Parts: sequence; C-alpha cells; structure tokens
Amino acid sequence: MAAPATPHTPLRHAATTLLLLLTALATTLACHHLHPRDATFAWDSIRILKAMAPSPPQPCQHQQEPFPFPDILLHTNHPQQAAVTARHILNNLFATFSSQSTPHHWDTKAWHDFLNNLQHYIHHLEQCLPANAMLIKRQGPRNAMLSINKYFRRIQDFLRTHNHSACAWDHVRLEARACFQHVDTLIWRMK
Repeated sequence: MAAPATPHTPLRHAATTLLLLLTALATTLACHHLHPRDATFAWDSIRILKAMAPSPPQPCQHQQEPFPFPDILLHTNHPQQAAVTARHILNNLFATFSSQSTPHHWDTKAWHDFLNNLQHYIHHLEQCLPANAMLIKRQGPRNAMLSINKYFRRIQDFLRTHNHSACAWDHVRLEARACFQHVDTLIWRMK
C-alpha cells in the first residue's frame, strides 16, 4: 500500500518558526556586537566635529536656538525604538553635513572622517534592526520620525536663511554636538 501524499504540516510550521527565531537571534546578536562601539561613538563624533571646524574666520553672534531638539524622542524605553530613532537622527545629520555648502575653511580630512564615522555607525544600527522596522516605528511616540524631520527642516531653513554662511554652519555644528549627546542617551537605551 502506498503512503499518503499529504505534506507534513507540523514540520513545515516548525521550520518557519525556527527561521523566525534565528532571525530574531541574529538581530539581537548584531545589537550586542555594537556594545564596544556604542560607548565611544557619540564622543568620537563630537571630537571629530570639533577638529573639522576651527573657529569661523570672523566672530559670530549666535542667536537663541531656532530649532529646539524634540525631547519626546528621548522618552522611549524600547531598545529597538531607540535604535530606529538614533538611526533617523544620524541619517539626517549625514544628509546635512554631506552638503556641498559647508564652509571652505573646514578641514577636509576631518570632514570626511566625520561623514565616514556617521555612515559606519548608521550601517551598524541598520544591522541591529529587524527587517520589519516599520512595526518598531509604531511602538514609539506617534510622531517621532515627523518630529525629527521637522527639527532638521528647521536646521536646513536656518542655513538657507543665513546663506550657508560660516557663522550659520558654526551654529549648526554646535547643534550637531547636542544631537550626539542625545544619540548617546538613545544608545544607552538600546541596551
């Protein structure tokens, strides 16, 4: 008598479950792999940021900050939401500082080192996130990504309003320093 040709459904479900568990484990291990880099990334970035931009050629008169950081972003206790938020901030910093309108008196090597440092860490954060990062975004503050976009839009508007002057860039550079301090807070929440 021939054996029935029905597929083994429990085995197929077990294989799918195992695959999902291995993916989750790989994501978790990727986040733990960042641990040594996490401790120094923000402060290394601040150091490079300072080295790339000596004082502007003329004295600057900085006004009150026209773009306060959205503190609601720091109120997450979910490690993956913190990683998504940090990545989004760093992507925006990368886009801002990779502009061709940066001051000519900035140190070119330090500027490239700064952008490479950002890009490297963004890549590691992306490895830390599951493939379904859209689900993670919904677990945090409802307007988190919109808040970040609005914050960086204000920075871009500030630069345009001041014709991308050396003084305006110096002000943005100081604001980026504050961003890295906030990213450091988010990195600690990832643990």
